[in-house]
Amino acid sequence: MLETAESRGSKPQGRPESPEQPEQVTGVSPPCVGAGAGARRLARVAAASCALLAGGGLAGWIFGIETLKSFVAGQAVMKPNSAIALMALSASLLLMLSGVQRPALLRLARLGAGVGLGTGLVTLAEYVLDAGPSIDQLLFRDDSASPGLPPGRMSPNTALALVVAGLGQLLLAGKRARTVRLGQVCALIALMLGLLRVYGFVYRVPQLGQFDDYTRMALPTALALVLLGAAMFLARQDVGLAALLMNPGTTGLLGRWMAATALGVPPVLGWLRLMGQDAGWYETRMGSALVACAHVVVLTVVSFTVLSVGRRAEIAHDRVQHRIREYTWLQRFMDHTPAAIFIKDCAGRYLAVNAGFERLTGTRRADILGRQIEDVLPRTSAGPLRAAEAEVQYTGRSLERQDTLHLPDGPHHFLTTLFPLTDTSGAPYAVCGISTDATERVLAQQDSERARQRFHALLECAPDATLITDGRGSVLMANAQAEALFGRPRSRLVGSSVHDLAPARTRRRQSALLRAYLTRPETRPMSADVDLTACDSQGREFPVEVSLGPLETEDGLLVFLAVRDISDRKRAEAEVAARYRQQHHIAYTLQRSLMGSPPVLEELPTARRYLASVQDAGVGGDWYDFIPLGPGRTGIVIGDVMGRGLEAAAVMGQLRAAAHALAQAGLPPDRLISALDAFVCDLSEQMVTCCYLIIDHNTAEMTACSAGHPPLLLAAPDRPAHPLDLPTGVPLGIGGFPHECTSRPLPAGAILALYTDGLIERPRADIEDQINRLADALNAALHTYGASSAALEPAADHLLAELLPDDDSHDDDVTLLLIRVPPAARVQTELPSHPRAVPDGRRFLTTTITAWQVPADLVDTARLLTSELLTNAVVHAGGTLTLSVERSATELTVEVADQGSARPRPRQADATDESGRGLTLIGALAHRWGTRPHDQGKTVWCTLRLTPSCGGDR
Repeated sequence: MLETAESRGSKPQGRPESPEQPEQVTGVSPPCVGAGAGARRLARVAAASCALLAGGGLAGWIFGIETLKSFVAGQAVMKPNSAIALMALSASLLLMLSGVQRPALLRLARLGAGVGLGTGLVTLAEYVLDAGPSIDQLLFRDDSASPGLPPGRMSPNTALALVVAGLGQLLLAGKRARTVRLGQVCALIALMLGLLRVYGFVYRVPQLGQFDDYTRMALPTALALVLLGAAMFLARQDVGLAALLMNPGTTGLLGRWMAATALGVPPVLGWLRLMGQDAGWYETRMGSALVACAHVVVLTVVSFTVLSVGRRAEIAHDRVQHRIREYTWLQRFMDHTPAAIFIKDCAGRYLAVNAGFERLTGTRRADILGRQIEDVLPRTSAGPLRAAEAEVQYTGRSLERQDTLHLPDGPHHFLTTLFPLTDTSGAPYAVCGISTDATERVLAQQDSERARQRFHALLECAPDATLITDGRGSVLMANAQAEALFGRPRSRLVGSSVHDLAPARTRRRQSALLRAYLTRPETRPMSADVDLTACDSQGREFPVEVSLGPLETEDGLLVFLAVRDISDRKRAEAEVAARYRQQHHIAYTLQRSLMGSPPVLEELPTARRYLASVQDAGVGGDWYDFIPLGPGRTGIVIGDVMGRGLEAAAVMGQLRAAAHALAQAGLPPDRLISALDAFVCDLSEQMVTCCYLIIDHNTAEMTACSAGHPPLLLAAPDRPAHPLDLPTGVPLGIGGFPHECTSRPLPAGAILALYTDGLIERPRADIEDQINRLADALNAALHTYGASSAALEPAADHLLAELLPDDDSHDDDVTLLLIRVPPAARVQTELPSHPRAVPDGRRFLTTTITAWQVPADLVDTARLLTSELLTNAVVHAGGTLTLSVERSATELTVEVADQGSARPRPRQADATDESGRGLTLIGALAHRWGTRPHDQGKTVWCTLRLTPSCGGDR
């Protein structure tokens, strides 16, 4: 059984709230049972009676009926102000007890309490200030006042009671339990002030209802105050003092008995004592003794009664605890049962539920136990279930029933078994129920029935020829499309073999395919990997696409075959494939010819990817180039011409050739970009993004200049991949704006990623998010494949797969370069510009390359080249000389930096000349040589090729 949304989360009825928990005052107390409901009805009756008494007193003033004013001749009369104030307080309390939530009525209720409170306060102020009549004679003229007393003024104790009652009603409307308790105390005070006057009348002691010589409280006023105080105290029996008295537990029962005894026995005994004393049966001392004895007797009887009730409660508690311990194993068994199990007593209260019941209802076990079925299930379902439980309890026989409950997540169908639990005498004392959620089974049966009714209509509505066969391939059903496709009536198709629908030349192969499918049947297109052919009744063969679907039934395996004639598709695919191959070949031929073949530099490991767009025959404007600039320095340029087609490819070819020539001329990045900008500005309506950088292995630095190109990514050994913070100028072709050049350190082993916008730009995607996505993909690739040179290729494939999941749909060229900065061994020393610098330099070189295990033949050549470089520097330059030796994986580089500005030039020496042959010797022995200017002078360098065994571990 499941709980509804109305009952979920509600509190157990009759349970008092903790004083620390503030409550939300809504004007409606929670529903109560037993004593709580009776107390609420009693409060309404008392409040209404108070209003009738006050109304009667006011009617006495209106119509001049003295009996309505005082009830007893010669007694004090109810004053008009007292009647009006009591009527206002009674009406306010009735509105609070009605549970109305309208703001206007709530304000009216507070207004009524304020009228009573204000009337009492003004009257008390008149007594304190000894003022004359102010509000006392507003409505009626009072001629009944005693001489010296203000006419029409209520008694002081009446005014005090009105103040306390008005204040108490305002407090009862509070939101905190502490405020409500203060209101209940005020209600008890108002009740006691009224009781004093009643006791004074009953015991004929007028001083109990009068202060000094002031006006005495009227008997109707006293009775109205008693009724009003009782109604106020019982108005909020869910919290505070009233909750202690009215709770349905043992303490509430004992408290009500004790309260009834305290309120009823002493007044009755006192009245009986006075009656006997007035009759002359005994004197005052004897009367006191008799009253004392009567109190002892009554209290003794009440005490033993309370003890008896408490003892029965203890015995019941012990019995329950024993039964709980005795059936702990039963609860554990129930909790491990997947079905929902519950046990209810004969009164319909839940005694036990299992964990399955809690899961299905979404309610804790503590909030279910002790509650009725109406508190847990929807009321529309509670009635039939309660009747079924009563039938099981009455007949003593088990009962099975199926119920449908409407829960928040939809209707649920439950199969419930009810059976009685009997005691030793065979009498049922509880009902046990086991509920199983059969929603899926019922829905499956309903769906199956509906599917069976719709199956034939759906089969006929299928757009393809559909056949249903058994596990051996015999056709059981066919639709109208199958008749039209194979040119055979349905009567000939049903009962034939599906293999007969294939041409004789392919029948064996296609039958083998079908048998292979039947060994592992699953829904898949059969013609995904092979070409299938069918034939009609005239013998015409045509290609088909077949989709298979298995169905396990009680009669065995059934196979659905959806057959589609794909003759037109095959012809179109052949034509498209031929055109695509032709255009693809043209596009790649043009693209490769314009882009050239950038050299592969052994000293700079790279991974290079270029993907042409699928539009415009794959011709685009992306290009890249690697330009050797001397030992330890490499220029890299990457660019993207906006647009696609032959025009973009032509501009790309011109820019690549210009950039290559300018880089080899030694231009720094900013000047090269400025030169390309001037070139593009001469073209009509062209715009290009470009980035040129120089990697200097000698200083482990990168110098770059960007013209609107996407930022470079750098993954250092100590930092994940991130965009480099480089100044980004305007794209080429705009003109008028300078391009800034900047340098950044490049640690050895770092991975540098260059790319064009085709890799990251997507419709409706933020470019920054795409760059971050590329950085994350690079980090993942380096984490998976490592950061070695061999990992660049798989890392590049990983990036393309992540950024281009569907590489057949990209509409722009894509260029990706991954570069690993290799470690380089480099040492240097400073030498004076003196002839002894030559032998000192040779010794330094010999010591260094010997430690690097360079072969002996290269050692001698390197010594000779070093001598020539140092000799030229000593002879033709001045200042301090710097000798640098660098080893990479493929080359050994020797550099001599001096402070001379004149570049050395080779010349043809005569046979008698003693000099002039050094540069010729260097050109003959070195792999490469050259000069490079710097701020203090120039550097002359030369390189020697190393074998792989000399390169060391990079």
